[in-house]
Amino acid sequence: MTDTASHRRPTIMEVARLAEVSHQTVSRYFRAPDGLKPATKARVQAAVEQLNYRPNLVARSMRTRQTGRLAVVVPTLAYSPARMLAGASAAAHWAGYAVEVLALEGGAAERTERVAELADSGQVDGIVSFAPVLASLDLQASSGTLIVASADFDDEMRGIGELADASALAEVIEGLADLGHRRFLHVTGDLQFASARARRDTYLETLERLGLESFGVVEGDWSAEAGMAAVEALPDRDGPTAVVAANDLVAAGVIRAALDRGWRVPGDLSVSGWDDQPLGRLLSPALTTVEIDLEGLGSRAMTRLIAALRNEPAPTAPQQLHRVIWRESTGPAPR
Repeated sequence: MTDTASHRRPTIMEVARLAEVSHQTVSRYFRAPDGLKPATKARVQAAVEQLNYRPNLVARSMRTRQTGRLAVVVPTLAYSPARMLAGASAAAHWAGYAVEVLALEGGAAERTERVAELADSGQVDGIVSFAPVLASLDLQASSGTLIVASADFDDEMRGIGELADASALAEVIEGLADLGHRRFLHVTGDLQFASARARRDTYLETLERLGLESFGVVEGDWSAEAGMAAVEALPDRDGPTAVVAANDLVAAGVIRAALDRGWRVPGDLSVSGWDDQPLGRLLSPALTTVEIDLEGLGSRAMTRLIAALRNEPAPTAPQQLHRVIWRESTGPAPR
């Protein structure tokens, strides 16, 4: 094979020959794979993966009058929800779509108008919005363009909805209780965030349910300094044996201040965080935390849109968004 041929884009006919099916069957695999027999579907998928084939979007748009492009809408970025976008883009690219990301200014009303304009333009086949839009406006009915609203951030890029779910914190506290801990301290995030309020409330509710003692709730601001200040204010003796921090950065501050006071982590004080930031795995001790499947959140929203575009049932299998990861920073309560 020549170098030019080795870099040439594979064709649908080549996929069909390798899979020993017709090219119409390969096309059906991308449009409605659930309509194929399992053995046929498996052969086509193996051929697609072996040849690294992706549908020709230009040819498809000429044939179907579709653009082959999808849009993802986010608020004007205070920070980039890169992992959610990565999940959404991967799902779209695998289905053969190009993706455009739009950061729209203004609140929900202004954003809704812009989304409606985009839908009416015919420039994209569908839209996923990770930012709030007005539920009262039936965008799809007016434009014919499919829209999936998965508003996971508010206008200030604060996590809402599934992102604000704090039920995993109950699992952290239950695990620490099983290790013998009875006195806890919670350092919150900025309580303007729904996620910070949810974690505080779950902390208090879980301690009450289990009959455990709260040494206090210290209001923080998501910073390492908040965690350090909370530990520096603790008494030398008879304080908490476990600190539940609002995020990994706060937890890192808690650990730093504990070590500065000569306390062992987790020998004298167990510490947990939230977010599973990469640096937390490299701390000494490595940080117990809660992982958030942001890629999965973005992928599921995009998959719902693509299923609607293809008139297929939306995936219904529940997927876990939060997962507790136990590491070295938590251990048995001191005797």
